[in-house]
Amino acid sequence: MGKEEALGNILMRAYFETIKTYKQVPHTIFFLNSGVKLTTTNADIYPILKEIEAMGVEMYSCGTCLKYYGLEAEIKVGHRGSTNHIVEGMKDFDKTVWIG
Repeated sequence: MGKEEALGNILMRAYFETIKTYKQVPHTIFFLNSGVKLTTTNADIYPILKEIEAMGVEMYSCGTCLKYYGLEAEIKVGHRGSTNHIVEGMKDFDKTVWIG
């Protein structure tokens, strides 16, 4: 049997590679819970996220989640976001995608 983490990496890589092919990309992506590992320690994914960020997509990792996982100093793409920042950002969008 495969490991859930391995399947998660396959799915996230495919998702973010697909985003790169669209002309209209998301304005902002929020990373919550273990999703913050994608912007910090996941060497397979964060380079893809850097490419998406270069396309003008803002990325925010949950600060509480970063602290919980001991990853506050490890952000490689995007910014640290507070709960207020995330809630304010979400209310301004018609569509929201959650990663985590």
